[in-house]
Amino acid sequence: MTTRASANGIDIAYESFGSPDGRPLLLIMGLGAQLIHWDDDFCTLLAEQGHHVVRYDNRDAGLSTHFHAEGVPRLGTSSAYVLDDMARDAAGLMDVLGWPAAHVVGASMGGMIAQALAIRHPERVLTLTSIMSTPGPSVARPTEAAGAVLFGPPAADRDAVLAQALETWTVIGSPGYELDRERVVRLAGLAYDRCYDPAGTTRQLAAVLVSPDRTDLLAGLDVPTLVIHGEGDQLVPLVGGQATAAAIPGAELLVFPGMGHDLPRPLWPEITGAITKLTGSA
Repeated sequence: MTTRASANGIDIAYESFGSPDGRPLLLIMGLGAQLIHWDDDFCTLLAEQGHHVVRYDNRDAGLSTHFHAEGVPRLGTSSAYVLDDMARDAAGLMDVLGWPAAHVVGASMGGMIAQALAIRHPERVLTLTSIMSTPGPSVARPTEAAGAVLFGPPAADRDAVLAQALETWTVIGSPGYELDRERVVRLAGLAYDRCYDPAGTTRQLAAVLVSPDRTDLLAGLDVPTLVIHGEGDQLVPLVGGQATAAAIPGAELLVFPGMGHDLPRPLWPEITGAITKLTGSA
């Protein structure tokens, strides 16, 4: 069931899995993605491994607050907010949940938000897992093909959204694993029906582009950290994960051959196992 919380001056939609007595684990999704893009079965695996899992919609995505009045920004020059604001959203949601601190897992832009949360609110982060992310967009630039799908024009209707989703994940998905076309279409349809706001995605992208590089600040972290990345990632190439792990003292880097900018189902046991090993040791 989706619940709405008032936090950091906005409404945040979230869902939970597992026992409230489990280790608190906050999942932060990436650019334009919604909480449903953390697959139910993936969340259930983490819950079965002893976590109280919460996934949520970032601002300008899904059922959380959208900044419609801000319009569409000019990328690289203006932004309605920055990643630090999105990190404060996460901290505010933790306040509502009654979590003084949590294990934080972020994917792609969500990894950037998780990094910002650990930097700005270190007392709130028990462990940090940064997946297919980077300390800054200039560190790991997308390939030409990935950039074309990232910066392409938004789809005009539901059918076009589904077709665009297939095109996008064909490019940036995992080259070593067969694309689950049925899942891609199903999730794209669910996301469209929950809320379709391409301008909101552009505002999120603007926040990524105007936020400063975090490399130097990550060097000051003292938090158990796991960095997960795919060798075949075209959207955020492997150098982004390598730079993240190199910046954070003691961070472990886990690289998967054949993995792109997604989480292939066959890797879920190993990925959730690595996260659980980290949270269990903290």
